[in-house]
Amino acid sequence: MAYKIIESCVNCWACEPLCPSQAIFEAHPHFLIDAKKCTECEGEHADPQCASICPIEGAILDPFDESANPPGSLTGIPPEKVEEVMAVIQAR
Repeated sequence: MAYKIIESCVNCWACEPLCPSQAIFEAHPHFLIDAKKCTECEGEHADPQCASICPIEGAILDPFDESANPPGSLTGIPPEKVEEVMAVIQAR
């Protein structure tokens, strides 16, 4: 099993240097994870390093194809409140 980086990745380079198994590589149009190299950071770290540093919610999927950092996890704003919060921010 391995983590996956999907198309919402913005190529910010945050994850690539942190990967202990050097499984992350630059591809076009976004970074990818080599499933054969990915160890899910087992034995190295308590949490997968790619997901813990990624600034884009939903860009990294766990081995079960679930978001490792789902919407709202980084901002603290529940997904159902995002539109309301954005309207308040834009009104300022």
